[in-house]
Order: sequence, then C-alpha cells, then structure tokens
Amino acid sequence: MTDAPPDRTEAERRAEKVLKRHDRNLRKARAEGFLDGVAAMLRPGDVAMDCGANMGVVTAILARTGADVMAFEPDPHAFAHLETRFADQPGISLDNAAVGLRAGTATLRRADNFADNPDGASVKSTILDGGRRMDDGHAVEVPIRNFIDILEAEIARRGEIAFVKMDIEGAELEILEELERRDMLRAIRCLVAETHERKFKELRPRYRALRSRIAQAYSPRHINLDWI
Repeated sequence: MTDAPPDRTEAERRAEKVLKRHDRNLRKARAEGFLDGVAAMLRPGDVAMDCGANMGVVTAILARTGADVMAFEPDPHAFAHLETRFADQPGISLDNAAVGLRAGTATLRRADNFADNPDGASVKSTILDGGRRMDDGHAVEVPIRNFIDILEAEIARRGEIAFVKMDIEGAELEILEELERRDMLRAIRCLVAETHERKFKELRPRYRALRSRIAQAYSPRHINLDWI
C-alpha cells in the first residue's frame, strides 16, 4: 500500500496555471498564423463559413479577402455585436442560429458567469448537455440550421467550400463524424475546428476515434482539429 500523494503547494498550483496559460497563448498564436495562411488563399467568389462566429474576429479577417462569408452565431448577445459590426457590409451573411445535423430548435446553455461578463462568457454558450460550469438559468431557445444541407447547396453551386471554421462548443463532433461518413470533407478546401473533449468527458472516446481516422486520411493543412 502506498501513501497518497501530498496536496500540491500554492506555488505548484500557480506554476501549473502559468504553464496552461503559456500553452493556450502558444496555440492561439499558431491558430492566428494558420488563419493568415488561409486568408491568403481566399479569393472573391470563394465561400468561407464561420460557425460559432461570436463577435466576429474571424469573420472580419475572412471578409477582408473578398470571399463570401457565411457567419453563424446562436447566442443572441454575441449576435447583436456581430450584427452591429457587419450588418451593412456586402458579402457577409449573418445567421443568429446554431448549426447541427437537423433543423429545429435547441436550448442554448450559458456559462455560470454570463450575467457578470456576457461578452466574455458568450464564447462558452453551447447547445449540448453536460458542459462544465453552465447555468440553465441563463438559457435561451435558439434555432438550428441543418449544416449538411447548407454545405451540399454551396458545393452544388460552387463546386467546393473554400474554408470552414468551427468553434461550436461540442456540437462539432457529430457534424464532423457525418461529414466524414458522407465523404464530404474532400469538397472542403480547408476546415479548422476547436474540439471540446475536455468539456464533455463522455464524448472523449468518440473524439479520440475521430482524431485517429482524420489523421490517417487527411493532412493537417486540410483538416485541422487543433485550431485552438
């Protein structure tokens, strides 16, 4: 029988936070560099989709390329900022909706600090159950668009999708699985996603399996599941 490990000291906890912050900043810098490369390859007439647009940081970068941008953001608070920023800008389509496999409605759950910091907390809003530190007291009903139908329509119209970015707080998993199953990823020139297995423990086996299959079939320059 071994003794239980001692509790971590305050210094160790602070050091761990510093390392996590450094890792997050490094991943963010890599994501920004990757996005710069994507923007350089976009041209007028291309279509780029920003799923989980929040307040429009990525949308703005994509719009500057002259590509047609379709931005989806389910949280009404974030969407109000998005609409104020881009409502009169040509070439940008804004949709106050989540994306999923089936059209309908869903409950959008918000972080437990949403009331104190709605701008910052809105990035955590999710249509999935089981997220950490969520408060149903701030939940709202939102529409869901069938993302497969949207992609199929644009592929039929243009031949391909130039770029898709997904930061949709766990909802990306079943969409990516379905795109893989239908072999639709090959019609997307570049797709990046922030995956959320850390927030949804029960989904981790599916995330691991998806990552393994994607890594074997696609270059990370084509399908990047480590965007941030």
